Amino acid sequence: MSTTSSDSARDRRNRGVAVLCVGVFAGMVGLSYAAVPLYQLFCQVTGYGGTTQRVEQYSDTILDREITVRFDANTNAALPWEFKPKQRQVTMKIGETVEIAYVARNLSSRPTTGTATFNVAPGLAGAYFNKVECFCFTEQELQPGQSYEMPVQFFVDPEIVNVPELKDLKVITLSYTFYPLPQESVEAPRPEEAKNQKIEG
Repeated sequence: MSTTSSDSARDRRNRGVAVLCVGVFAGMVGLSYAAVPLYQLFCQVTGYGGTTQRVEQYSDTILDREITVRFDANTNAALPWEFKPKQRQVTMKIGETVEIAYVARNLSSRPTTGTATFNVAPGLAGAYFNKVECFCFTEQELQPGQSYEMPVQFFVDPEIVNVPELKDLKVITLSYTFYPLPQESVEAPRPEEAKNQKIEG
């Protein structure tokens, strides 16, 4: 075989390896972008990791047993908001639908938009914590200095009492964290604004 033929074959192999590497890299990038929404979908369906359930109807069964739900609020330092629950906790009947509210205030001098992530603790209770209405289902935009009250309607599924690990559960903590939209660029907040706002339930 001539040197020219050998070089040509080597070039073809190198190009093939390069194309394969590019394809693998592109696939990995695609999977990394898909991983978050797929994981979120999995969590929402199963309640894994303390993710609550979204429902469109109220519970038709209310047990003569109470449970306390505590409320926790956090903001990412990049979002210049004050965010807190109007009340720290509520004691309710299992199966009873309750409405509470969180309040957010934009501390910056320009409109900002946030989106909330949420979970409950203990994590296993997520599959039995049902939200009927929640501000976390949509993005929230606040004008400079604007305060906004955001309601949450929820109930604890009566089936929770049939789960051996949860049958004696007395307290559930509902937690939210607000983040700025990834594409949004906000002005740098003052140091006191950048401080993470957190209120434990």
